[in-house]
Amino acid sequence: MLRANNLRRSLHSVLRRRHPLKPPPAIAASHPSASRPFCSIPTPPPSSTTDSELRKYIGYTLLVLGCGAATYYSFPFPEDAKHKKAHLFRYAPLPPDLHTVSNWSGTHEVQTRTFVQPETISELEAVVKECNEKRQRIRPVGSGLSPNGIGLTRLGMVNLALMDRVLEVDEKNKRVRVQAGIRVQQLVDGIKEYGLTLQNFASIREQQIGGIVQVGAHGTGARLPPIDEQVISMKLVTPAKGTIEVSKEKNPELFYLARCGLGGLGVVAEVTLQCVERQELVEHTYVSNMKEIKKNHKKLLSENKHVKYLYIPYTDTVVVVTCNPLSKWKGPPKYKPKYTQEEAIQHVRDLYRESLRNYRKEEATSKTPDENEPDINGLSFTELRDKLLAFDPLNKEHIAKVNQAEAEFWRKSEGYRVGWSDEILGFDCGGQQWVSETCFPAGTLSKPSMKDLEYIEKLMQIIEKENIPAPAPIEQRWTASSRSLMSPAYSSSEDDIFSWVGIIMYLPTMDARQRKTITEEFFHYRHLTQANLWDQYSAYEHWAKIEVPKDKDELAALQARLRKRFPVDAYNQKRKELDPNRIFSNNMLEKLFPMTETV
Repeated sequence: MLRANNLRRSLHSVLRRRHPLKPPPAIAASHPSASRPFCSIPTPPPSSTTDSELRKYIGYTLLVLGCGAATYYSFPFPEDAKHKKAHLFRYAPLPPDLHTVSNWSGTHEVQTRTFVQPETISELEAVVKECNEKRQRIRPVGSGLSPNGIGLTRLGMVNLALMDRVLEVDEKNKRVRVQAGIRVQQLVDGIKEYGLTLQNFASIREQQIGGIVQVGAHGTGARLPPIDEQVISMKLVTPAKGTIEVSKEKNPELFYLARCGLGGLGVVAEVTLQCVERQELVEHTYVSNMKEIKKNHKKLLSENKHVKYLYIPYTDTVVVVTCNPLSKWKGPPKYKPKYTQEEAIQHVRDLYRESLRNYRKEEATSKTPDENEPDINGLSFTELRDKLLAFDPLNKEHIAKVNQAEAEFWRKSEGYRVGWSDEILGFDCGGQQWVSETCFPAGTLSKPSMKDLEYIEKLMQIIEKENIPAPAPIEQRWTASSRSLMSPAYSSSEDDIFSWVGIIMYLPTMDARQRKTITEEFFHYRHLTQANLWDQYSAYEHWAKIEVPKDKDELAALQARLRKRFPVDAYNQKRKELDPNRIFSNNMLEKLFPMTETV
């Protein structure tokens, strides 16, 4: 183990040395200078925070605290070890020898005695060198947002949250060099003054740059590739070869493997990104249906810079969201909404009150009406949806009612919104959740295969036939191809486009048993999509959302399947060359890409 007074630092001690302890997310949102420790809930951007958002993040914090407590008392620990159980949201000092690290949804959690946060590349190099000599695992981990906890291991982790600076801006070539621990929102804010921004964004802005490129994250836009394609060059800190710089000119073979390298080929210390000019976008949100989507699909993909569909199970509603640059000549569209925000959300509030009466009759009889009904008027739509789902998250009839209320909400929310791309290209994903997202080829822009819409139709048939309590939305996005060999959207043809489809189940409850039941139902849902759709459409899961099967036969089938799509032998060979002692590995990488003696 690394010595506590040398390279091994507790998360708490590192933060206290550099910053005061971070307040809860809701408070930090109003203080841009607050520190950003590694934690399981993304901090909301400091700008444009509303009272509703404050309540939302306070609610999420309480939810995670409750889930942590439920998990603590639901799993057996030896009596002499219980006192060591620490949670990231405790503001008292953490035990010096143990840290609990969880992903955002609380679906994956580990405890480790080694959690290192270097501040410079030389410190990082020293950490890697010492760990390699001692054969100490030190898995690179980012912001902890990956649903599958791909960066976690109990044997030790290194996090670059304190290496978060913009190092160089090349205004002429629209490029920026950054330390890999910088978060997306922090980077975007840092290059605004140069008139630059990132080409595309994922749903949220709290990922570290090193993490978002290593797992092949993406936004939407059939002409825009996944985010790893924005990487021009990288500095990798490796055990066997020290710090090396890779690009398409310098060691291109390694560059195209490491650009989406899953943290297995080295710690990404610095990244040079190709940016674009900062621009305002016009977002248009409207409600359609599958029949109309089929008629207009090719046009929607080709004529919009960004487009996504949100399908709502047990309804015929498809929410279409397009984003395009604001015309300097036409200006913002002249549009007067038919409904106010209050009118749009009223149907959801009414369903909540109805559900409250139906599900809490005994409680209602023991209290006066005013005591029984909480104040919900300040809650956002996603907050209300979480509360509605919590009443009966696995009751198909109840979920269908919630989905229908959501469809009505979107129908009354049609309209336009104007803002900068980093403000517009996001999505409120709701509360904690299980997610499975697949990527598959969808033809080309000039000749879409329509397989993407066929996939959705069959998915909806499975949901209805099996009475799956599937909440909304089922999100469908598109990207151009990536040249990164490990990307699910890899293709040697620049014309190819790929569709990404995500299914979810929310975890709106603090009850450990109920969360376990939801988890089992979600994996049944996911298994049905896998069995009926994945092979037929050559669909592969997003690396941040793939889950390792416990069954040996299922694992063997997954390993064989991955070999059909990805250069597993080449990837393992580079792992062996750069990290012979596998200090950057964890259980997930070992299971997905088992090393053989011949590699």
